[in-house]
Amino acid sequence: CCLCFHLSWSLFGSVLMLVTKQYLASSFPRDRFVRIMTHLGYFLSVGLLLIAAVECQRRPSRPKPPRTRPPKPPKFPKPPKPSRAAFSEPVEPRHLTTLPPPLAPGPRSVFSDCPRECMCPPDHPNALYCDSRNLRVVPLIPPRIEYLYLQNNFIESLPGLSFRNATQLKWINLDNNRVSSRKVDKDLFTILNKVLFLYMARNRLEEVPSNLPPSLEQLRLARNQISKIPPGTFSQLGNLTLLDLHHNKLLDNVLNKNTFKGLKSLMQLNLAHNSLRKMPPTVPPHIFQLFLDKNSISQIPNNYFKNLHQLTFLRLNFNQLTDKGIPNGIFNVSTLLGLHLSNNKLNSIPVINPKLEHLYLSYNHIERINGSEVCPRPLTSIALNSHDLEAVPRLRYLRLDGNALAPPIPIDFMLCFRLLQAIVI
Repeated sequence: CCLCFHLSWSLFGSVLMLVTKQYLASSFPRDRFVRIMTHLGYFLSVGLLLIAAVECQRRPSRPKPPRTRPPKPPKFPKPPKPSRAAFSEPVEPRHLTTLPPPLAPGPRSVFSDCPRECMCPPDHPNALYCDSRNLRVVPLIPPRIEYLYLQNNFIESLPGLSFRNATQLKWINLDNNRVSSRKVDKDLFTILNKVLFLYMARNRLEEVPSNLPPSLEQLRLARNQISKIPPGTFSQLGNLTLLDLHHNKLLDNVLNKNTFKGLKSLMQLNLAHNSLRKMPPTVPPHIFQLFLDKNSISQIPNNYFKNLHQLTFLRLNFNQLTDKGIPNGIFNVSTLLGLHLSNNKLNSIPVINPKLEHLYLSYNHIERINGSEVCPRPLTSIALNSHDLEAVPRLRYLRLDGNALAPPIPIDFMLCFRLLQAIVI
């Protein structure tokens, strides 16, 4: 079209030059010539525009390239849905919550079966560290793991699915989570039948877990909400050496003479910070340490410690014990090395065994000390055998602060306890 238009204007210019030359060669009037040329220019311009438009329409238009769509990606067949019998990986819930989100997965481990939310140190191939990661669920535990650390999370349940391969576990730390009794799989400890140490302090347990494995050596359940111990819970735990139940909600009616039956290896029993008003009906005979602090115990049955031939440390701080509630000579136990009776309502120092080394009587109602009454052996016998250390009482540390006592300490008291290294009044 542009070419036709340029050709038309060239033709118009040639005609105009020819007419002008004829006019200059003739004697035609000028004003008439101008009018004729003006009209001629109008007609030629319109004609040239029409010719250019017709020529442009006659020229064939360039064909547009056809639009081609990119080929669709091939459709692959969908994987079949897993059957109900198949297992799925435990995943973190995605619903809205006020809890802090789980920590981002760390770098990939050298172990292909290591959960991304945990850490598997190369130098400890049988340990799995999932602690302090804001987890809500227990990941799938690899079968090689023996030491599992899950403390300081927000875990609420212990499903058998997560532990189905963890048959070699020996140490489980679940302290400071949110596990409740009803969310512990009833068959969990059938799978974990080699566990030696189970730590579940600071959770939401309402009762001691059942079906615990006979291999268990330490069970720590402090700071829960335990108010129930099912019958026979400890009957098969002959290897258990430590049972920690302090800071729970145990009452007198929860404990009976068979509660701790079967704990033939138990060395430490911690029942402190509960709601007991009486001493437990029975305790395992081979106990070394018995902790009953922060209860409401007001008396001790006569001959209560008679059959506890290995009792070494006894703690009864923060109770309601009075002189009337303590039978004479109740603490005269030959194996006892440490006796804690602080924050009670005692008016006098109880009779002790000559082998006792540490005695705590802070914050009672003691107003006076009678050395001859307190001394576990006659003063004359001690004086005659002062060179024989076996004849001298072994008390080395005594606390009497918080009572109504004032120095000086009676001389007969100091003559009795000659090995005393520190006394606090």
